[in-house]
Amino acid sequence: MKGGGFTPLSVRKFRNIIYRHYHKNPRALAWRMTTNPYRILVSEIMLQQTQVERVSSKYKEFINTFPGFRSLSRAPLRNILEVWQGMGYNRRAVALRKIAETVISDFKGRLPSSEDELMKLPGIGRYTASAISTFAFNKPTVFIETNIRRVFIHFFFQERARVRDSEILPLVEKTLDRSNPREWYYALMDFGVMLKKKTENPNKRSAHYRKQSPFQGSNRQLRGMILRLLLRKPAISESEIIGELKSNPEKIKENLSALQNEGFVLRKGRRFNVC
Repeated sequence: MKGGGFTPLSVRKFRNIIYRHYHKNPRALAWRMTTNPYRILVSEIMLQQTQVERVSSKYKEFINTFPGFRSLSRAPLRNILEVWQGMGYNRRAVALRKIAETVISDFKGRLPSSEDELMKLPGIGRYTASAISTFAFNKPTVFIETNIRRVFIHFFFQERARVRDSEILPLVEKTLDRSNPREWYYALMDFGVMLKKKTENPNKRSAHYRKQSPFQGSNRQLRGMILRLLLRKPAISESEIIGELKSNPEKIKENLSALQNEGFVLRKGRRFNVC
């Protein structure tokens, strides 16, 4: 099967390997226990740049607090961010509320199933649109993420470095189980998780491999600290924020201004609040 020399028999053997592992070791993730489009949307937005373990601890709380598009669309941003705390990348919470508003106003409360329609919604790119289309509606879309990439590099590019996703995607399409794409992608992802634990990470041989930039001391960390402080102590001044956070005053001012521009923070006189 190296180099993509596929036959029906080789594809069947590959699927059998992946499914055999999956049926013995499926991950019991809450968002896999449903086909509710809203709940799968929430999980996919949460899983963007965030580890499964952290999402698992927040997903149920979020769903319990905002059980559907209507409740989320009506919720104040402050309430959404309070539940979102600990997830990071707070823009995703804003995007979720905007998606909920659009689904209510433009789609009569029903999430569209096509990739093209989903990609028109805030915070949803090609991968997320494909994943939602498959996991919520069982459509046979073709996509790749870190665990899927790991599986295909492991099996088909064992002696290669700098493997590009454009080389992998045709193989994903050729091996796709179109009769049950939802379960097939779950199986691929779980096999990829196993590979990460038991082998040297094949993704290091991907042309797209990048080490994540340090979180400690980053603007992302400081923005999160500012939002957490304003959720805990509303209507405080810039000088009070600087005093509480004990960080570089100029960096605090810069990030506070950015949070205002992005619609997270509202200034009234000398006082700041979460919108």
